[in-house]
Amino acid sequence: MIIRKSPAELDKMRRAGAITAATIDLVLEAVAAGVSTLDLDRTAERYIRGEGAIPSFLGYKGFTGSICASINDEIVHGIPTADRVLRDGDLVSLDFGAIWEGFHSDAAVTVFVGSPPSDDAKRLTETTEAALDAAIAVIRPGGRLSDIGHAIEQIALAHGLGVIREYGGHGIGRALHEDPFIQNWGAAGRGPELKPGLVVAIEPMLTLGGDATEVRDDGWTVVTADGSLSAHFEHTVAVTDTGHEVLTAR
Repeated sequence: MIIRKSPAELDKMRRAGAITAATIDLVLEAVAAGVSTLDLDRTAERYIRGEGAIPSFLGYKGFTGSICASINDEIVHGIPTADRVLRDGDLVSLDFGAIWEGFHSDAAVTVFVGSPPSDDAKRLTETTEAALDAAIAVIRPGGRLSDIGHAIEQIALAHGLGVIREYGGHGIGRALHEDPFIQNWGAAGRGPELKPGLVVAIEPMLTLGGDATEVRDDGWTVVTADGSLSAHFEHTVAVTDTGHEVLTAR
């Protein structure tokens, strides 16, 4: 069931989104070779709790981190640990969420550690972020849900990148994951109508290779089956009367 948010509920989601956005900025300052993903996780949790919010991911279905930290061929859901230490040249995708007065926000970024990236890695990250921007741009009243995935896929195909099909965006509100599921591919003009009050987390996941995935033995970390690099960007976006509002804008 798709749940549209009231103006009062949207106010709470704005605050959750602002906390998540500020957390991202703080954690990105700490990204460097020699820093563990657990270090980044603790930085995020301290800030989120210091703002009077709760990390969305910690304890979610047993997840042990306050953020997800996925490195190189890891697509999403990497578990922060003390022994996952960032190395010069790594590509790290960081996923964040915060709960404010019962309402969630969700956002992700992918960044390089240390050395300038290869041309292919730079193309991957820039295109994934551009795909997110293109998807957000089509969100407006009267549009259709599949417009979002279509926009993402068109950008990916134009740059020769793979689109992850098993995972995608989602509705968000009192629950971290609500209806509808939003695939990152497909034809436009299909599915439920976009109406004011709908809030969605849009999250393209693109690769330098194919779209097949595997889950590591930890039961969480999703990787590319062919070992290719992957990038992930995400924003929480509300449909408004006149268009859209990015609730996790930095």
